[in-house]
Amino acid sequence: MCGIVAIFSREAPIAADALRRATERLHHRGPDQRGQWTATHQRVGLGHTRLSIIDLEAGTQPLANEDESLHAVVNGEFYDYERVQHRLEQRGHRLRSRSDSEILLHLYEEFGTDCLRHLRGEFAFVLWDERQQTLFAARDRFGIKPLFYARRGEALYLASEFKALLAAGVSARWDAESLHQQLFLYQNQDRTLFDGVLQIPPGCFLLATPRHQQIVRYWDLDYPAQEAQTGGSLSDDAHLERLREALADAVRVRLRADVPVGCFLSGGLDSSAVLGFAAQSQTEPPHSYTVAFDQADYDETEVARETAAHCKARFRCVPVSQDDIADHLAATIAQGETIGVNWHAVARYLLCRAIHDDGYKVVLSGEGGDELFAGYLQLRQDHLLNASAPSYADADARWLTGERAHQTPHSLPATLAVVQRMLGFVPAWLSKLAVGRSIFHLLLQRDFAAAFANHNPFQTFLSQFDLAGQLAGRNPLRQSQYLWTRSILPNYTLFAERLEMAHAVEVRVPLLDHRLFEAVRALPTTLLIRGAREKHALREAARPWLTGTVYERAKHPFLAPPVTLANGGRLHALVQDTLRGQALADVPFFEPAAVASLLDKLPALDESRRMALDATLLMLLCVCCLQQHYRLSL
Repeated sequence: MCGIVAIFSREAPIAADALRRATERLHHRGPDQRGQWTATHQRVGLGHTRLSIIDLEAGTQPLANEDESLHAVVNGEFYDYERVQHRLEQRGHRLRSRSDSEILLHLYEEFGTDCLRHLRGEFAFVLWDERQQTLFAARDRFGIKPLFYARRGEALYLASEFKALLAAGVSARWDAESLHQQLFLYQNQDRTLFDGVLQIPPGCFLLATPRHQQIVRYWDLDYPAQEAQTGGSLSDDAHLERLREALADAVRVRLRADVPVGCFLSGGLDSSAVLGFAAQSQTEPPHSYTVAFDQADYDETEVARETAAHCKARFRCVPVSQDDIADHLAATIAQGETIGVNWHAVARYLLCRAIHDDGYKVVLSGEGGDELFAGYLQLRQDHLLNASAPSYADADARWLTGERAHQTPHSLPATLAVVQRMLGFVPAWLSKLAVGRSIFHLLLQRDFAAAFANHNPFQTFLSQFDLAGQLAGRNPLRQSQYLWTRSILPNYTLFAERLEMAHAVEVRVPLLDHRLFEAVRALPTTLLIRGAREKHALREAARPWLTGTVYERAKHPFLAPPVTLANGGRLHALVQDTLRGQALADVPFFEPAAVASLLDKLPALDESRRMALDATLLMLLCVCCLQQHYRLSL
């Protein structure tokens, strides 16, 4: 795990000072070593900050091949790399280190951009090919590792984080259209909140030459069509045994490190399963880390403690109060560089600080289980959905949209009618977002709202996907899984990578192993959801390592306590002071009087309605904090 930077100029020499500043800005990602390389013609430069995990002595970067015609910087890990190294050496390649990152150069020599098909892991990289005068940059299949880029004049800038692009000289400006889109339906695969700053989409690579630049997709989810989802001739037990082997392998390869590896642990199925498979693969008891919130309904400490004991794992609980969240919210938002919807991001930030203080650099996490194994409630709703009868959001929340009571479940607002036309049904999670986010229509400044009055965020959202190739012919569950995994997973869930790396902690995600995904993709959907039970296949495959509590427990999302239920305290004060003060007034998107009116009405609302507004308050705070920290302009 590291921080990477690259600058490529079509003709003029790059600014060496810009490369240095950008590299230094990523020191938190790689505090162990720092390196830079600039081509002799000075049109290309690469920067790298290293967190030493494999081959601690010889794995320095930027990397070069034997004749130094290729140079590269890599962030993340390539798994099963020792087998690849052996195969490369048999073909005559001379490796300078035992680092996993070096296989990239030699695989590229063999296969060009098709080398991506031979890489397994969580990664982002930039490679310069001197012979072809080509810059090749790529991101892993699920978007676990970030890679941002921006073009300014003749120069192309790339970096692991937005803040490094700023240090290189990229201007700090809002992308108003992208912000509007994210307020109502998350950002697109390639957009960010910042003007001219894009991200390489998951499963894609970028090619740039002095005359040309393009984005190419090398991998997609490719869910089977409905008629192919029978599961073949395998029995349920055979499917589960194959799945168990794939799970064990995905965890096993991620335990390979020259430093100790710990595990995140909550009270949920996903992290419990990962810990169980890790415990059976190690001779020493793994170290597990759990967040303890200060409200009983949100605290999973005892369930996690029981799991740790069951797996014979060491256990550490890290308490996080609402006051702690208030004290570290601004730092978390600045590090995350995006808009969050739950306060648990601060808990992840503080948990990784504790892990770093314990001397750990690597932990395993259970992210991705809900996406692969259909764990979310809305996905279960789509599983039961008849494609001709779209589901609709919870009626108790319609007060936010201004809908009239006589509307039926089949009468859709215009924003969702386009989804019905394009997909043939409305995924339950999109319907829920349409309700929850509609409150922003009441909070936007008049000019900002007018600029996008004819903008349908749902149409914009769907238009970025290959509907004919990836959604047509799939059942509603698969379509909903696809859209969620390609949008919310990288843009909301996996942005936590930047919170983890703020404390130089590498988080590895076994459940987002693409070989494991291919095994899960082949399962019949009846093994994913059985009756009212979500993640049936994972539950059964991991059963030997689950406690009875976790095995029987229904889906319980990892959420921090809502600030809207707080009575006093620093977090409540922070929300009130920020959203009633100059910080909000300085933001060119929201109407201060409307936000103040919303805050005034909160105490009179019932508990469920106040909780429904919790994400809204945090999103407003995120925009204020980003503007203040990065001094963003329009």
